[in-house]
Amino acid sequence: MNRVEAAYAVLRHVRPLHQYSARAVADLLEGTDLTLPLRAILVLLLEGGPQTVPDLGRELLVTRQGIQKVVDEGVRLGHLELRDNPAHARSRLVGLTGHGRATLADLQRAEGANLEAATSGIDPEDLARCADVLARLTDGVRRIAGADAHWLHPDVAAADRARDD
Repeated sequence: MNRVEAAYAVLRHVRPLHQYSARAVADLLEGTDLTLPLRAILVLLLEGGPQTVPDLGRELLVTRQGIQKVVDEGVRLGHLELRDNPAHARSRLVGLTGHGRATLADLQRAEGANLEAATSGIDPEDLARCADVLARLTDGVRRIAGADAHWLHPDVAAADRARDD
């Protein structure tokens, strides 16, 4: 297998891995007030600290308007709070509340148990190498995709909407 064939082999696994992972997490969210998009924002804020809505959108490849709806719901539910932004008068920072942190910690414990079961028999060093390879592959494909790569291509967005309907 050459490098191109090997890259295609990796890429063929990315979408199913993402879909199965989303399904497993969605199952854990049943009976809570969290959604997959809100969970994603909570994780970004836990890892990166308070951020603006546009920053969150760029990180998640979602429009500012899409992120704003999820943030508004997160604020309403008490998981998120809006803070003044010393760097920008009109673009407030989104941060986690104590309730949001506690809810995410509970969820991540359950996710950790699932990941422990899913990775049984896989060497942790192999997982670390896999993460490194995927990060480098993502960076390479992002460079090819160009300056607008942080926004979903209209065809991809349309396909995602059609799948979700």
